[in-house]
Amino acid sequence: MNAFSSSISRFAASEFFHNFRHNSSAILGSAIVVMFAVMIALGPWLVAQDPYDVAQLELMDSFKPPVWLEGGTSQYLLGTDGQGRDVLASIVYGSRISLFIGVAAMLGSCLLGTTLGLLAGFYGGRLDSLIMRIADIQLSFPSVLTALFLMSAFGTGVDKVLIALISVGWVVYARIVRGSTLRETQKEYVQAARVSGLPNRKIILRHALPNVLTPLIVVATIQVGTFILIEASLSFLGVGVPITEPSLGLLIKNGFDVLFSGLWWISVFPGLFIMLIVFGINLLGDFLRDELNPRLK
Repeated sequence: MNAFSSSISRFAASEFFHNFRHNSSAILGSAIVVMFAVMIALGPWLVAQDPYDVAQLELMDSFKPPVWLEGGTSQYLLGTDGQGRDVLASIVYGSRISLFIGVAAMLGSCLLGTTLGLLAGFYGGRLDSLIMRIADIQLSFPSVLTALFLMSAFGTGVDKVLIALISVGWVVYARIVRGSTLRETQKEYVQAARVSGLPNRKIILRHALPNVLTPLIVVATIQVGTFILIEASLSFLGVGVPITEPSLGLLIKNGFDVLFSGLWWISVFPGLFIMLIVFGINLLGDFLRDELNPRLK
């Protein structure tokens, strides 16, 4: 307990926490991220309706406007869609899918890209050329277009979306890690470790990997928001998650069909939630970039 308290005290007195407390953008971004995390964790207890339980739907309540408009009710604060689903409840459940996909795809991309980048930078030669040429070819295509092509080949589903996003997201990690690893392998302590007979695996894990973690944290934070947007684009185009596992992108698509009939709330509110969560993640990512980059000090 004393060790834990000591760690908390050191963190509270650190320059990082001091800068965080005096950075309004970082505080706002963190508040938004925490709000969404709580909403996702406590989702079923925050809303009265499970929008995907048919037994809880009532068609007579379809197309109810938000509570502040004429015809709105306090039961449905943000209105309902064509099947009587509470828009707020749909956003809560849809946010869980969207954020899960964003975080899981980021972790998968980071793991794959970091591994390939370490191998390319440490061993060099043909392996390095092969990995980097694949990365260069992939970077010549827009990420959304590549993901769209993969989804058309794999089909819809959360697992398919994750595969597609990881396939387009690993490149940035591989390039960053390769560059950092190339610099580290030229330093004397790495050369000394090689001469002493330390296995390559231990050199990579003990010396190369710790020195690339800082830029990876920044990229990973921002990439969560990017993946949420890509997934929303795929679902809006009808090749993302299925109807049984709706995300915010699919909610926007469902509301777009009636958007010009005056039923704007069905798609506008999910769109605003996507904008808000990506905005918060980017604010937090910008703060981490400034704090963890020694060149900006």
